Amino acid sequence: MPTCTRCGRDSGGDFAFCPHCGAQLAGRTPARELRKTVTVLFCDVAGSTSLGESVDPEALRAILLRYYERIKGIVEQHGGTVEKFVGDAVMAVFGVPVLHEDDALRAVRSASDILEALPELGVQARIGVNTGEVVTGTEERLATGDAVNVAARLEKAAEPGTALLGAETARLLRGVVDVEPVPPLELKGKSKPVAAYRLLDIGEEAPRRLDMPMVGRERELRALRDAFGRTVADRSCQLFTVLGAAGVGKSRLAMEFFTRVGARVVRGRCLSYGEGITYGPVVEIVNQLGPLPSNGAVAAPLRSLLGESDEPTSSEEIAWAFRKLLEERAQEHPVVCVLDDVHWAEEKLLDLVEHVADLSRGAPILVLCLARPEFLDRRPGWSGGKWNAATVLLEPLDADETDRLLDALGGGEGELRDRIARAAEGNPLFLEEMVALVRESGDADVAVPPTIQALLAARLDQLDPGERSVLERGAVEGRVFHVSAVRALDGSEPQLPARLISLVRKELIRPEPSQVPGDEAYRFRHVLICDAAYDALPKAVRAEFHEQIAAWLDERGSEREADDIVGHHLEQAARYKQELGRPDAALAVRAGERVAAAGRRALWRGDDRAAAALLERALELLRPTRLDVALELDLASAQETPQQAAAIAEAAAERAHATGDVPGEAGARVMVAFNRLLSGEGSPDEVDACVNEALPLLGEAGDHACLSHVWAAFGWGVASVRGQYAEWTRAAGEALRHARLAGQRPTHLFFLEVALVVGPMPADEALETLDAALEDAPHASALVVRSDLLAMLGRFEEAWPSARDASDRLRELAAGPQGAGEYTLAEIAGLEGNYALAAQYMQDYCDFLSEHGQHALLSTFAPWLGRFLCALGRFDDAEPRAETGRELGDEHDVLSQSLWRQVQARVDSHRGRREKAEALAREAVAMIEQTDALNFQGAALSDLAEVLVDAGRLDEAVATLGEALERYERKRNASAAGQVRARLEALTGNSLPV
Repeated sequence: MPTCTRCGRDSGGDFAFCPHCGAQLAGRTPARELRKTVTVLFCDVAGSTSLGESVDPEALRAILLRYYERIKGIVEQHGGTVEKFVGDAVMAVFGVPVLHEDDALRAVRSASDILEALPELGVQARIGVNTGEVVTGTEERLATGDAVNVAARLEKAAEPGTALLGAETARLLRGVVDVEPVPPLELKGKSKPVAAYRLLDIGEEAPRRLDMPMVGRERELRALRDAFGRTVADRSCQLFTVLGAAGVGKSRLAMEFFTRVGARVVRGRCLSYGEGITYGPVVEIVNQLGPLPSNGAVAAPLRSLLGESDEPTSSEEIAWAFRKLLEERAQEHPVVCVLDDVHWAEEKLLDLVEHVADLSRGAPILVLCLARPEFLDRRPGWSGGKWNAATVLLEPLDADETDRLLDALGGGEGELRDRIARAAEGNPLFLEEMVALVRESGDADVAVPPTIQALLAARLDQLDPGERSVLERGAVEGRVFHVSAVRALDGSEPQLPARLISLVRKELIRPEPSQVPGDEAYRFRHVLICDAAYDALPKAVRAEFHEQIAAWLDERGSEREADDIVGHHLEQAARYKQELGRPDAALAVRAGERVAAAGRRALWRGDDRAAAALLERALELLRPTRLDVALELDLASAQETPQQAAAIAEAAAERAHATGDVPGEAGARVMVAFNRLLSGEGSPDEVDACVNEALPLLGEAGDHACLSHVWAAFGWGVASVRGQYAEWTRAAGEALRHARLAGQRPTHLFFLEVALVVGPMPADEALETLDAALEDAPHASALVVRSDLLAMLGRFEEAWPSARDASDRLRELAAGPQGAGEYTLAEIAGLEGNYALAAQYMQDYCDFLSEHGQHALLSTFAPWLGRFLCALGRFDDAEPRAETGRELGDEHDVLSQSLWRQVQARVDSHRGRREKAEALAREAVAMIEQTDALNFQGAALSDLAEVLVDAGRLDEAVATLGEALERYERKRNASAAGQVRARLEALTGNSLPV
């Protein structure tokens, strides 16, 4: 037993890899030790003890020798291997040393033959048969694993003269064997009862397991060409999805289509692993499209996505920029944008596809997606309707098509050909793999495969060990692998180029454009081939290889989503070591930190779903070793509802309390209180108290990440609700500062822009402050609010183009009115005195809020719309908006409470209810005076002045307007101040100095 040079421990057996650390052992051949799905048979003589009492020892020995020989002959006749005899018990394995696609059937036929043969020897047998994954390749045992243990337990539970099958064996042979279920067995060593089936009879034919719908060809090809024709004729975007089961021929259909159309084809693939690898396909496509556009606004998000810039971006910006890039390229030549394996795509990528399909105009773009049928459960709208969308579902090849494909493949003649055709049932991959297996093995008597996985595993088992080793190492990187990655896992592979050529010739892999300069890449011809190669590796080897692949990725220095990919490989290595009972805490921490970095990037760009998945994975890795409250709060921030966020923050607070982390517990309690407020269960006072307790503790601890969360909660949950906008400005600035000190690059400003517009800072100073912040986070929502400051300063020639451009981008990104875009356009129009346009913009935004159930915001913006309607003299239309604010407004929301009173006061004054109107108007002024919102103070005073004018109290009205003018001038809101001066001049007949 060799000693491992890495960890210094004995291997404990004839392993190719150390079972303790996974390192390759000197002088051992890795290809011999594999994970395989095999079928194990245990047989024991029933009543052997009583037989020994009644039979002479020499006669008994003769009986047992004949018993052993008979069983060995039957097992080997069916292609199995007898591993050992223990007393009168026999263990046989089907699938070692060579897998067959029908090993389960061979084992059960052996069991049946044994049961029939032993009575002539004067003995009866009990047999257990079970299928499952084992480790093979050691000299001590053919197979090791739970499947072996279960087979032995099934044999003990069987009645004399019968065989019990495990659930997996019975499943594989459904339609071939006749079985009856027995009561679930309580087996030694199993925590739950085990399902078992008594063998009754065996049919003559292998099962046909392929019952999923397959694909036709010509009709779907015509549909694709028609869609492309509409794209070109209408200069429009078409979304076309090809649906089909694994191996049914989606990619082949697409390739045939490409050869028949004159278009630029770009292609990206969705990975089956790493939830947070959202934009990998987009990066692939962008790289294929050539130089980035000269338009800086379009290029900036793409440059950030490609890792060429540290400038932060968001999911919406990426989608918008990607669409603009496709439209630009399509002006030169029609573009077919292909996305492979869309069923593995993250939600944000699917949102991006819908964005392109919904908003592309004036450019011929066909977005072609390839997915499995269940994908439509996630996005039923892709079947048609809202977009220019269509789907086709691939169906089985008919008999004539099957014959033509078999001719092309050289599929043999006569009975063999018929058997292959029957087994395939119209599935092209079944046809191709069966013919390839016959051709490579030279064995015309190939049994029908019960599943395509068994077929692929059997084909891989017949490869040269060196070729198989290349596939296994490539599969660790993924469906697309690089030559340098294979070398990194086995640097002593001098025949690697020749083996790669051989694997291409055998159509197991094909060359693929490399993303690594100076390297070569290959793609597994089908993902199931990749899976079969990977599944054969022992977990100890997988752990070692994943760790080495992570090191290889780091060495090549690629920044493109490096944390996502490297984190995935480190995570896999850590999890396999944990499963093998030798956890590596340092490795788990490394993995957790990389996955956490990817999760935080997703969080900052607004991809909450991917962020939540990544951050949860990171915390699962880190929690056993350390508590990271800030990361727990990041996870809370990624939740869909405040209730979910509060639960996560509460759990983090409890963990911090249990470990004595007083600052961390205080920070988590802030987020609990804040999310209780958002869900309508808490109050600003509760948040404020928690913030006051947490700030000094976290400040002393220097926990910038938690401080960012706490300051953001204080700004939104306390200062904004109380109308303390200077405090909100300070809190947003602190949240931003601490986030950056924590090494994060947020793409939003924690609502700093809103606090600057509404708060007491003069408009020109606010503009300078905002511009300084926007250097690091130029998001469209902040840019459109910036336009409001320009409008206050009277710079409408700058404000309108900037606001419309940013608002259009926001509207396109969200496919509808979106926050700052619409209401800021309304505010700019109002500052310019165009109240009709202001009312139109604000109505659009209120309709959006109502449609999406955003009642808290609607309680503010509905009465704000009412003010514009009052300015137009439409008091009957204004009153329902005031009522909306009264019904929906929270009692703590000073702005909503003030605004609805202002509007109702104007309505009552117009209708002659002077006393009621003045009371409401003065209540509004008193409320808003408790805040430092100078613009809203000026508006409330202006509304009170109009009520006084209606009452004929001009002197009081003029004095009140003078107070409003003072507020606007203090804010340096030149536009609003100009409107107040004009109103004063109209009332007094005197010109006022500016």
